[in-house]
Amino acid sequence: SGVMETSNDQSIVGVQNYLEKAAQNLKPVVPIKFHISSRTDTGVHALCNSAHFDIQRAPGKPAFNEKQLISCLNYHLRPEPIRILNAYRVASSFHARFSALSRTYIYRLLMGCSHHSEIPVFERDLCWAPAGGHLNVPAMQDAAQFLLGTHDFSTFRSLNSETPFQSPVRTILQVDIRPSSGFLSHHYEHRGLEFWELKFISRSFLYRQVRRMVGALVAVGQGKLTPRHIKELLEIKDSRAFPPNAMAPPSGLFLKSVEY
Repeated sequence: SGVMETSNDQSIVGVQNYLEKAAQNLKPVVPIKFHISSRTDTGVHALCNSAHFDIQRAPGKPAFNEKQLISCLNYHLRPEPIRILNAYRVASSFHARFSALSRTYIYRLLMGCSHHSEIPVFERDLCWAPAGGHLNVPAMQDAAQFLLGTHDFSTFRSLNSETPFQSPVRTILQVDIRPSSGFLSHHYEHRGLEFWELKFISRSFLYRQVRRMVGALVAVGQGKLTPRHIKELLEIKDSRAFPPNAMAPPSGLFLKSVEY
């Protein structure tokens, strides 16, 4: 349902709500607020996100150690597909979102499906199988080079409430497109399905920027756009110029890591 906190009147519940509810079992003096590094949307996955919080215990109570925090939070998160992997004590100047040096996102594509019913059931909602089966990967790799470096990515962002306050300039440090393996895929090699991963590294990304970049690269792979079109879209600097219905769905996107 997305990572960000949702209000009580919404039917979906964000990851942040679950984290803060679990943290209340630590009996803090002041309610605990999680500040999460990367605001993944509904349907997007996180292999590893990060957050910081302050905890104030009642007078005379010793500070929690990292192991206690991990086991207590995981105990109360048990019914949900959310797990705390590590905890660290950090300086009060640290901020999970603003102190990050880079973020790595992976987008998983499945090629060789002529219809969505051919997606392996174990991969449902964990990849995108674009219509038409196979893609021209060399053309996609050529197109990806235009996204590298520092650009105004206005065309590659969706508009939201933060848009007026955010610079559209971002620096893409790495774009890779390489073959990957699916879950148990060696058991159904005879089906001719191919998994590919697109990897993007930047200090930060704009709202839905990765999904728009993936969608444009897939359009190149399908022959709907040429690699040069990616350069032209960047130069237009207008979100309305992005091809309609070309944005990649959230299901194939994974936040892989946040580096500090």
